[in-house]
Amino acid sequence: MRTFEYKGYSTGGEARRGLIEALDLKDAREKLSHQGVLAESVNPAGEARRWVWRRRDVLFTLDTRAAFYRELASILSAGLPLSGALTLLVDAPEMGNNRSLIAGIRDRIGEGKPMAEAMASVSPRVTAFEKAVVSTGERSGRLDEVLNRLADFLEEERKLRDRLLSALLYPAIILALSIVVGMAMLIFMLPAFQNLLQETGLDMPWITRAVMGVAGVGAWAVPGLLILGLAGGWWFRRQWRDNPEFRVAMDRRLYRIPVYRSFAAVLANIRFTRTMSMLLDSGLPLLDAMGQSAQASGSPWIGYLVDREIESVRHGASLSDALSRIPPLSGTLPGWVRAGEASGELQAMLKHAADRSQQVWDRWITRTMTMIESGLVIAVGLMVFILALSIILPILSLNQALQ
Repeated sequence: MRTFEYKGYSTGGEARRGLIEALDLKDAREKLSHQGVLAESVNPAGEARRWVWRRRDVLFTLDTRAAFYRELASILSAGLPLSGALTLLVDAPEMGNNRSLIAGIRDRIGEGKPMAEAMASVSPRVTAFEKAVVSTGERSGRLDEVLNRLADFLEEERKLRDRLLSALLYPAIILALSIVVGMAMLIFMLPAFQNLLQETGLDMPWITRAVMGVAGVGAWAVPGLLILGLAGGWWFRRQWRDNPEFRVAMDRRLYRIPVYRSFAAVLANIRFTRTMSMLLDSGLPLLDAMGQSAQASGSPWIGYLVDREIESVRHGASLSDALSRIPPLSGTLPGWVRAGEASGELQAMLKHAADRSQQVWDRWITRTMTMIESGLVIAVGLMVFILALSIILPILSLNQALQ
């Protein structure tokens, strides 16, 4: 039996959609017909929405996957088999539209596929890192424990992302408001005063002429820069997606920028250490854990360097020495790893290193965002002052001429 997702109408004209189990597509349509449902579309579960872009972005998100792993782990720990646990989740209303994907996972597992492969086949959002963790849990027979750890990791990743977005929100609002205010004054207020002064025959103050000159240049430069930026962004995105060498080279250049290097290296350390600690706890071999942790770091350059160092570790080099040769990870992390290798508590030391990097990250974000907010407030105030002065001076000149 397979699960199919259908969409159609009842005999009374009401919209109907849901899941139905059947032998094949024909059997599914016949069952729906017997239930009084005129099927508009019937697709195997897990495939119906994969290519609908408006819905693909809201299915199996990071939060949903974390909840899915957590609930599946709870059910498995109660002693139910995997297929039965997935059936319970298919019937769970809190899974919403994701029930179709979960049904697709269950069907593929019933066909003999491993869970990691089944998940990846129904959703492109499932990362290679998640596949490796789930596969490790299946091989070790501790799938419930591994899924709980994976849910913890994804929730921490979401919190980290939320803190970053929250820190950037206020500066983005200030910047957007300053642009709107500046454009409104340049487009509506300054031209009106310019026309008024020209009618009276008075010369405009130098600051007003300078601001109007900048506005005149911007009138044609901004659209050109916008078009150039869109074209450059499209080219950059295509190269980043299709060219691994470009990703590595560009990421390496970005790490040469001091401000970027400061936060990117700390963030990469957090992700690398958390991932590696969890993978080693789950039973994944060291070399495989290194590769998966490098992917989870989010840095193509780190991934390239770690892949190169995997061979040195394979031939007898220590993990701490390998990490010391990777610039973004060569700060305090090799010391923690060296202590873990000496004491036999590598996973625990990696957790401590991740916590330490998290504290550094929190302090850096707080300090940097405060500086950015202060700088933006000063810049906006200065811009408004210049624009206001360019308007007030012509008014004073006009008032003196009238007297």
